[in-house]
Amino acid sequence: MNYQEKMEEMLKSIDGTPNLLLHACCAPCSSYVLEILSQYFNITILYYNPNITSEDEYNKRLFEVKRFIEEVKYKNPVSIMEIGYNPQEFFQAVKGLENEKEGGKRCFECYKLRMKKTAEIARDNNFDYFTTTLSISPYKNVNYVNEIGCECEKIYNIKYLYADFKKKNGYKRSIELSSKYHLYRQNYCGCIYSKVVRYNLNQNDKIIHSN
Repeated sequence: MNYQEKMEEMLKSIDGTPNLLLHACCAPCSSYVLEILSQYFNITILYYNPNITSEDEYNKRLFEVKRFIEEVKYKNPVSIMEIGYNPQEFFQAVKGLENEKEGGKRCFECYKLRMKKTAEIARDNNFDYFTTTLSISPYKNVNYVNEIGCECEKIYNIKYLYADFKKKNGYKRSIELSSKYHLYRQNYCGCIYSKVVRYNLNQNDKIIHSN
């Protein structure tokens, strides 16, 4: 399925200004997504990311999301909901998958953890739709993201907004907005496993360039 086209079809059918709960992992990933979706929805960002390596990193990313939405003017209201840092939820969700490669089954369970929570909160607080910024990244498996969204829609009886936000230069635009607003742009996804992978890549790159 072309998830970008699916999203565009859904947006065309919207009547009025519905309420959307948007799971967001950081300010750079939120930037372009908010630029597009705030034209159609009243948005509440859900900052729920127990996968992040440390509380300091968690708070740094949270601060940047808050700063960004305060500085930008949107057509419709954008607010934020934060439900606390609990890394044990992540470690429990990926137990037994610690040695999986980046982008594999461990990442699937991480996406699922955060998106299920988003759908649950959206249902319990009478939102009309839910979705996530995760598909803005070229490093995320867009099929995983939308399969989970579809599953959550059925379980929680809340509409899921399909998306592939990196399409139509979405990822490029997020980089431009990050530069414009001087957003903190981390060089790893968030969890300790992705951080180790990034560190090893950086070390290998240093070795190559020193030879």
